[in-house]
Amino acid sequence: MEASLASLRRAVFRFAEKGAELSALYHRAKLLGAEHLPLDGPVLLVGNHGVWGYETPAFFHLVHQATGRYPVGLAEHGFFRIPLVRTVLPWLGGIEGTRENALAALEAGQLVVCYPGGARETFKRSQGRYRLRWERALGFARLAARAGVPVVPFAGFGVDDAFFWPPAEERLCLQLARGDKYRMPLVMGPLPVQLTFAVGEPHEPPPPDAPESRLLAFRHRVAASVRRLLLRACHA
Repeated sequence: MEASLASLRRAVFRFAEKGAELSALYHRAKLLGAEHLPLDGPVLLVGNHGVWGYETPAFFHLVHQATGRYPVGLAEHGFFRIPLVRTVLPWLGGIEGTRENALAALEAGQLVVCYPGGARETFKRSQGRYRLRWERALGFARLAARAGVPVVPFAGFGVDDAFFWPPAEERLCLQLARGDKYRMPLVMGPLPVQLTFAVGEPHEPPPPDAPESRLLAFRHRVAASVRRLLLRACHA
């Protein structure tokens, strides 16, 4: 039984890996600033999310090509309330985005990808294109401070252009699971737009005992870096 499950897991991973490669080819995806991605050791990548999170496989594929490392992604809690998804997602490098899981991944020396906007950016409406919806989220700043790992900012352009929102988008929504506070917009695509990802220089984390004001200032610096990288990717 265990051997069959391991075989299934490998097959699903290979299928997803091929799908990510095809997505990158379809969108002529490119990665700028790959020299800022470490080839080993723990690091926290922080950036903007596209509608439906559709761009993630192509981005992970490019990161793997550049570093030889398979990223670990911190996924929205709601996905882990869906039976099949919560089984398969960890096979593909997705873990539930809790602080404990993130710390464990960083302590294991992994390259962890975090989208502070989470579902707010993934399930955006058309007027939310390329807006960072980080609100006052300090989770990634606390995580970096506690783990003592650098934060590498990144930005993706084209990620909100791969789909378009039909008329009456406010009413055309889908809930992942009962009780979810976010509703997924029904969009149309994917369109063959180019996806461009830009990676910036790392930010050293605050000390573990940093007060909230310092964590907030750190969050602002990282967000400013992501916005600058978004402009770079837009004009690349």
